[in-house]
Amino acid sequence: MTKTSNVSVIIGAQWGDEGKGKITDVFAGEAAYVVRFQGGNNAGHTVIVNGKTFKLHLIPSGVIYDTPISVIGNGVVIDPKALIDEINYIRKKGIEPRLMVSDRAHVIFPYHIAMDDALTGHQGDLAAGSTKRGIAPVYADKMYRHGIRMTDLLEPDILKEKLSTAYSFNCRILKAMDFEFKETQESIFEKYLEYGQTLKSYINDVSVVLSQAVKDGKPILFEGAQGMSLDVDHGIYPHTTSSNTTAGHISAGTGVCYRNIQRVIGIAKAYVSRVGISPFPTELPENDAKALRDKGNEYGTTTGRPRRVGWLDLVQLRQAVRVNGLTEITLTKLDVLTGFKELPVCTGYKVDGRIVTEMPASLSAYRQAEPIYEILQGWNETPDLDAGYDGLPSAMKTYISYIENAVDCPISIISVGPQRHETIFKQ
Repeated sequence: MTKTSNVSVIIGAQWGDEGKGKITDVFAGEAAYVVRFQGGNNAGHTVIVNGKTFKLHLIPSGVIYDTPISVIGNGVVIDPKALIDEINYIRKKGIEPRLMVSDRAHVIFPYHIAMDDALTGHQGDLAAGSTKRGIAPVYADKMYRHGIRMTDLLEPDILKEKLSTAYSFNCRILKAMDFEFKETQESIFEKYLEYGQTLKSYINDVSVVLSQAVKDGKPILFEGAQGMSLDVDHGIYPHTTSSNTTAGHISAGTGVCYRNIQRVIGIAKAYVSRVGISPFPTELPENDAKALRDKGNEYGTTTGRPRRVGWLDLVQLRQAVRVNGLTEITLTKLDVLTGFKELPVCTGYKVDGRIVTEMPASLSAYRQAEPIYEILQGWNETPDLDAGYDGLPSAMKTYISYIENAVDCPISIISVGPQRHETIFKQ
């Protein structure tokens, strides 16, 4: 008999970097499994526990706890060297990872990284600001059906057969683009066989394991990478990542049925940040942006790149609530806004004289979008953490209520600092 399932999702509600790592860490201690379901090592989560900083790229944030098993699902694309390096990094921090990797997850190869570099130069103004980790090309190979999966690294004959096709295909494109790539098929084959042996003990059919956990009523926490506006279907295309970042992709990315999920928590900053290229309606001019960027430490976990920053965009957040079926929102980095006299909040866009309140699919319309702002009062006081929600400044509570009403979704958790204890539960 199936017990009542206990499955929750943490999802980015903006352009990523919303603080998902911290909130995953807050919940992970109660989970039996913490699961990544999409993206690759182009994503970065920073978790600070007891003053110790952990920067993670592939392994779910729950790895810092002793109890949960960290799971990398089949929807994730894996650079095996990056994964091995991250396992060693965690070990040096004094943690032995309890890790499981899907045998169906696709593998990033050196020619994918070269192709990513070549594509970025080719795409120009339509580029996404790639981290050049090989993410788009490996997802492309997956759809071409000559991708190579983690299970193939354990079978030399299959790996050789598949690599022959994929290597030839990618090298021909690189040559046509006048992009130099020198690694031989033979050297890649030998290197990736070694990676497979190093990772062999972690590779498993995670769909079976997680489905059984659902039947047994074990708590599972799914951790999204990137954010809603980077979703390849629903985001600001083509300025997106190459995977589906929305909660609905969990079934495809792990093999766990979506109807078992009870709680979908959208993580949103109290303002907005963006890494990469695309229009950004609420972006601050650089003179104003630097102060907010430095105060919020808005520099990429994976690349160190300075993030673009702007005021909160409710058009974006409204779409995240609708598409992901958010049951609640966690609002992060409210402490960063302390000291601002006024806080503009974007309620809609003006496009060709029309007022738009839902995210347009038209790239032309989005490029023209002018933000319509409601100005809310700022605050100077710092929260009293011991007093919980009642200890927040009154203007901060007004800011929170305004957002809840505007997007028709409750804000249940407020983060007012990077550490685990700097988290307030509204109820």
